[in-house]
Amino acid sequence: MSTVLVTGADLAPQALALLEGHEVIYAGKTPTESDLVALCGAHDPVAIIVRYGKVGATVMDAAPSLRVISKHGSGTDTIDKVAAQARGIEVVAAAGANAAAVAEQALALLLACAKSVVALDARMHAGHWDKATHKSLELGGRTIGLVGLGAIGLRFARMADALGMRVIGFDPFARNVPAYVECVDLPTLWRESDAISLHCPLTDGNRGLLDADTLAQCKRGVIVVNTARGGLIDEAALLEAVRSGQVAMAGLDSFAVEPMTAGHPFQGNKNFVLSPHIGGVTSDAYVNMGVAAATNLLQVLARQPAVAG
Repeated sequence: MSTVLVTGADLAPQALALLEGHEVIYAGKTPTESDLVALCGAHDPVAIIVRYGKVGATVMDAAPSLRVISKHGSGTDTIDKVAAQARGIEVVAAAGANAAAVAEQALALLLACAKSVVALDARMHAGHWDKATHKSLELGGRTIGLVGLGAIGLRFARMADALGMRVIGFDPFARNVPAYVECVDLPTLWRESDAISLHCPLTDGNRGLLDADTLAQCKRGVIVVNTARGGLIDEAALLEAVRSGQVAMAGLDSFAVEPMTAGHPFQGNKNFVLSPHIGGVTSDAYVNMGVAAATNLLQVLARQPAVAG
């Protein structure tokens, strides 16, 4: 019986049903590289489903039978794709499986920032009534700039359009962009957006995309939302931009280092609305991503029969 290693503590029952006939081994909620190497050495999996942690060359070399690495989600930046290619290991992702969940989280963060949801909640619980002094931001008629127009970005675009926002977007790889999304270049997006939401994968080419230079090109008082990857933002530059008022609010679900450690400079700043990278973590997305990850790896295994040795 061949083995599938899951870099997590669980998998949706619907996904496990698809993997019947394979032995499924779990690495736990926070697997380290040494944990994964040890498990690969002990079980020699033909496939790895990546939920948490990173899978690099050292892990791959510990599993000589490994033929496919399947991401439980859409972002594959935690997988060394160059090392996988060199070893003939296919990398697949559950693109779109969590699109609804992440797009809704982006909308929640945008609204929380525009409507001061967190700050007003804290004031109300402390016994205050700020109706006479507080004014929220109306999003209707304002411009939202989306970096990335894949499954998540386009889902969010539809929500923003429904709010009456002007939607502009940048994605050189986008296809079938609806009429209500105006495709622009990045300088235009920085210049014209009242709010910016990131929906692109993290690559070597866009790391630190939002930095001191690009933030300075934005409208003063812009809202920044990130439900993609923390590495897209230069966090020191964003902190300075928030402190100076160049960025009015930032709603973030992903960070350069995860989990966020105590004492992070974003903590305690009322102009940051934070969530622990749970945009794609809903009961529905959990099933969708698990099923897609299992389906994808089974398709690769069916296409690449094991080499007798």
